[in-house]
Amino acid sequence: MINLQRITKIYNAGKINAFTAVQEIDLSINANSVTVLVGPSGSGKTTLLSIIGCMVRPTSGRVHVRERQTSSLPEKFLAQVRRSTFGFVFQDHNLIRGISVLENIMLPAYPTGEAFKALKGRAMALLSRLKIEGKADRQVEVLSGGERQRVAIARALINDPSVLIADEPTAHLDTVLSREFLEIAAALSAEGKTLLIASHDPLVFNADIVSRVVRMRDGRIGGIEEKRN
Repeated sequence: MINLQRITKIYNAGKINAFTAVQEIDLSINANSVTVLVGPSGSGKTTLLSIIGCMVRPTSGRVHVRERQTSSLPEKFLAQVRRSTFGFVFQDHNLIRGISVLENIMLPAYPTGEAFKALKGRAMALLSRLKIEGKADRQVEVLSGGERQRVAIARALINDPSVLIADEPTAHLDTVLSREFLEIAAALSAEGKTLLIASHDPLVFNADIVSRVVRMRDGRIGGIEEKRN
């Protein structure tokens, strides 16, 4: 489904403070798999997820998503690929303060031009599925950490993406809430979603749902462990 060929990303290229975040990465990701990127801070996990998700362009190399090269697409078309293919759950959630839970969830779908009533219905269905429908009218800043995580997941799913990308999703969660996240991830995987997760949490990379663990250090892949088919 996703294929990376010799991906390198250099920030501030050509300057004295140039930094190579990922280097010569070759990686293929199958549909309906759960892949976890593991490595210390600064190993390149977040940069690699950002490149896969079409949020950051590589300095060199090629990215193919469903056999379509995305690494050289104009931004207009790249945005369409991001919106239709990927959903993102960020470490700090990146929810917008001052607006409601429901509005936060609906925001990524506004550019599609979908009728408001249908969009609201889908957002409420996601809230119900994640057992926080009673929080729809609350502002996000009054929610607990676990509730904010569920809102972030609902927002990531609003456009029904085939790939869910999660960057350190359990970093600010206790063990109980981390297991709840894994239960949600398992349900999404069972529905055919492809999951890409960056994490240094053993609860995540040792979970039964994980298909493959990709170990990273210093911007390179140090090893790949196949856990299940």
